[in-house]
Amino acid sequence: MPGNMTFDALKEATERGEIDTVLVACVDMQGRLMGKRFHAQHFIDSAHHETHCCDYLLAIDMEMTTVPGYKSSGWEKGYGDYVMKPDMGNLRVLPWQVGTALVLCDLLDHHHQEVPQSPRAILKRQVARAEAMGFKVMMATELEFFLFETSFNQVRDSMQASGQIRDLKPISAYNEDYHIFQTTKEEAVMRSLRNGLYGAGIPVECSKGEAEAGQEEINVKYSDALDTADNHAITKMAVKDIAHAAGKSVTFMAKYDHRRAGSSSHIHQSLWTLDGEPAFFDADEPNGMSEVMKQFLAGQLAHAQEITAFLAPYINSYKRFCIGMFAPTKAVWSRDNRTAGFRVCGEGTKSVRVECRIGGADLNPYLACAGLLAAGLDGIEKKMDLEAEMRGDIYSTAGIREIPKTLREAAELLKGSAMLREAMGDEVVEHYHHAAEWEISEQDRVVTDFELARLFERA
Repeated sequence: MPGNMTFDALKEATERGEIDTVLVACVDMQGRLMGKRFHAQHFIDSAHHETHCCDYLLAIDMEMTTVPGYKSSGWEKGYGDYVMKPDMGNLRVLPWQVGTALVLCDLLDHHHQEVPQSPRAILKRQVARAEAMGFKVMMATELEFFLFETSFNQVRDSMQASGQIRDLKPISAYNEDYHIFQTTKEEAVMRSLRNGLYGAGIPVECSKGEAEAGQEEINVKYSDALDTADNHAITKMAVKDIAHAAGKSVTFMAKYDHRRAGSSSHIHQSLWTLDGEPAFFDADEPNGMSEVMKQFLAGQLAHAQEITAFLAPYINSYKRFCIGMFAPTKAVWSRDNRTAGFRVCGEGTKSVRVECRIGGADLNPYLACAGLLAAGLDGIEKKMDLEAEMRGDIYSTAGIREIPKTLREAAELLKGSAMLREAMGDEVVEHYHHAAEWEISEQDRVVTDFELARLFERA
C-alpha cells in the first residue's frame, strides 16, 4: 500500500491549515531519508514537479564525509546536482510530525534519466526484470532494533565528553521475547509507533519484544518489493523520530554489544504471476514448492556470498553472525529451521515463501531486496537445480557454504560477481564496492577502545 494522500487531498488539507510542511526525501546509500522541508503551498505551486540536491548524497559515508574515489561524483566533477523527482503516488501524512506530509523521490541526472547508483533505481530495475519474465515480486521485512531509556541527547553528550557512549540503559532489564508484561512497559513508544505508521499508510501488523533486553521488532504487511523497501525506510525514520520525542534512543546496529544478541532484518519473498496467481506454490510438490520457487531459491543460494555485502554492509554487521544467537552462519536452506541462512516457511497457496535470515537491521532495504531478487531471477533464467535441504543444527554442520565472515571478504565477492555486474551494471557494483572499501579503510585506521583496554599496559 503506497502513499495515502492524493495531490488534491494535500491541496485541501493545506487550505484548511492541517498540513503546512511537505518533507521531500530521497534515499541515500545507507538507506536514510535525505531531503528538504517545503512550505506546503510552495510544494503545491511548483516543487511537486521537482527539486534538486547535491550529487554527493550518493557518495558519502555515515559521517557525511565526501569520500574520494567515486566515479559518479567528486571534487573533480564539481559536486553538481541531481534532480529529486517526487513519486506522487508515495505522498502520505506523517501523523507523528505536526502538520507534515512526506513524499519519496527518485534521483535523476541532468537528462532526467534515473541515476543508476540510486538505491531506489537499483531495485526498480530488478522489479522491471521480474515483470518482463512474467512475475510480480512480493516481499516483507522484519525489522529489529534496541530501545534505550538513555536519550539521543544524552548519548551525544557522552560521546562529546569522553569519546565513548556510556551508561546505555536498555528500556527493559531482561530478555523480552514475546513477553507481554515486559512490553507493556514500552507501550508509550511502541503504541505511538504502530499507530503513527498506520496513519502514514504503512500497514503495520504487529510489534513484539525480541530475544534480548530492550530489543523490539516491528512487522509490516507484505507488499510489492518497491513498496516494501519504501515502508522499511520510512519505518526506520519513524522509530527514531518517535523515540526521540519520548526522550529515548534506539539503534539499528547489527550488533551494538558483543555480549548481546544482534538485530536482524529478515526478508520474506515470493513471486506471483502478473494475473495474481502464486508462482511459488505447487500442491503436488514436497513442501508445496513449485519449480519456479526451487529455481529462485537455488539462485539465491548460488549467489548468496556475492550479495552478502548488500545484506551486511558494515564491519559491525559481521559481528552478528555467531553461533547460538539466532543469526545464521551458513548460507544453506532448510524447512522452518532458524539455524539456516534461508528458511522455507509458510504453507498453502498464499503463504509459502523464502525467508532470507542473513540481513541485519543496518541494511539498505532497496539494495538488499535488489540483490536477493537479482540472484533469484538468475536461478530461474538458468533453471538451476535446488540443492538438498539441510536439517538439524546447521550451526554445527561442517563442510557447507558459509556466510562471509568479514566485510573485506564480502566486498571482494561483490566486486567479482559476474551475475551482479550483468544484472545491475558495472557502475553499480564498482560504486558499492568502493563504499565497502571505504568502510574497511576507515575502521582499519581508527584506534578502538578495545585496543586501548587490551594493549595500553600489556603490550
